[in-house]
Amino acid sequence: MYMLLFRTFAGVISMEIDCLVLGLYETNCYVLRKDAGDGKCVIIDTGLDADGMVEYLTAKKLDPAAVILTHGHADHIGGVAGVKDKWPDAVIYVHQADASMLTNVNENLSLLTGVAVESPPADVLLKDGDIVDEAQIKLMVLHTPGHTPGGISLYAQQDALVFSGDTLFADSVGRTDFPGGDMQQLVRSIKTKLFILPDATVVYSGHGPQTSIGHEKKHNPFLK
Repeated sequence: MYMLLFRTFAGVISMEIDCLVLGLYETNCYVLRKDAGDGKCVIIDTGLDADGMVEYLTAKKLDPAAVILTHGHADHIGGVAGVKDKWPDAVIYVHQADASMLTNVNENLSLLTGVAVESPPADVLLKDGDIVDEAQIKLMVLHTPGHTPGGISLYAQQDALVFSGDTLFADSVGRTDFPGGDMQQLVRSIKTKLFILPDATVVYSGHGPQTSIGHEKKHNPFLK
């Protein structure tokens, strides 16, 4: 099952964004389309299992061109296998530093959830500064490690928005007590990659409500 948290319609920005909240860990999974009439879409993260994502895409008659993973933890990659099974042409993207997490149950922490998660390997390995161009959606890769070594944020400059994964949350930051986590690195990533974006930039996080760069600069207690 899924919960549709919000929908942002094209016209306000140059794409339509649906946010689905999926699974036990309430992962925010984003479905991007150029406009409401477009059947091709891009998925950012998939939740712990594929059921909710597949149900939604099927109901909306959407065809995912790509799945972009903000990092390799189980609650963000668990649905990849199910999406890939139903839409085998969907291209899987992940940062090169998190690539091994997709197929390693110890690295992706899925054993902690009680369900071993093994995703298909990525089709494309990303690095800082890459542009993902799928389904008429263009996103710039910002390497923002700290939560995981290969954590990324995805920036749409033309729309003044960024998908921050588990790097930056509303009034909080990603946890760093898992293997590969580093609080100093996380704070440095946020201050050097995200806080240089315009204050009006809307932040769509991996969990919880949206926020803005300007708000987090002023109010985030972890980043003073």
